[in-house]
Amino acid sequence: MSGERVPPDAREAIRPVAPPATAILRRLIPVLRAAIVLALPPFLVLTSVRLVMSELFLKLEYNRPGFPADRYGFTQTDRLRYAPYAVRYLLDNEPTSYLAELEIDGEPMFTAKELQHMEDVQRVTRSAFRVHLAVSAILAASVLALVWRPATRRTLRQGLFEGGILTVLLMLAAVVIVLANWDFFFTGFHRLFFEGDSWLFSTRSTLIRLFPERFWFDAAITIGGLTLAGSGAAILASRIGQ
Repeated sequence: MSGERVPPDAREAIRPVAPPATAILRRLIPVLRAAIVLALPPFLVLTSVRLVMSELFLKLEYNRPGFPADRYGFTQTDRLRYAPYAVRYLLDNEPTSYLAELEIDGEPMFTAKELQHMEDVQRVTRSAFRVHLAVSAILAASVLALVWRPATRRTLRQGLFEGGILTVLLMLAAVVIVLANWDFFFTGFHRLFFEGDSWLFSTRSTLIRLFPERFWFDAAITIGGLTLAGSGAAILASRIGQ
């Protein structure tokens, strides 16, 4: 028998066939890689947004040298006292009455238009956090699916590297726009998420006195910096164990 040759048809017949589960996994690998690449930028951006939406950032910003003073009388202490209410309103999904009941010197802190705008901001914030939750779940599931098998870890590293590079490119483009034409970026952002002139207020309004334009410029730069740091961490992680 040792001298007999096996016909080609017989060799094909005895060739091991991959289990269905393995075949499905092989088809899923490029999908999981693409999911990591596409989910990483919004995950890092929205994570950075969440970090900036904090009372810690308020304290750092108001204590920053050169932060513009309020020409109508708010002191740094006043800002640190009143601004956290807006942050808690957004993060804790408080009703509008939470802000409507606030007073300064016996007068309502916010006008009806300001309250309406804060409702709109809360709606946008909720939507952003839902997106953040979704991309976090997609990213976590994709990473776990690829990391548990040594054979797919290379694909995981590729996804992290490509997602990190994509995030860097997007953030660099955004930073260039912010630095080159802040008004274009600021106006475009508000027109995208808010209707008409509902986001425009007098410099005497409480929202502007608490959160002047410089605040939003610094917040945008901080979000960009945190996102770039996160993308750098993803790229570094993709090199580990290579």
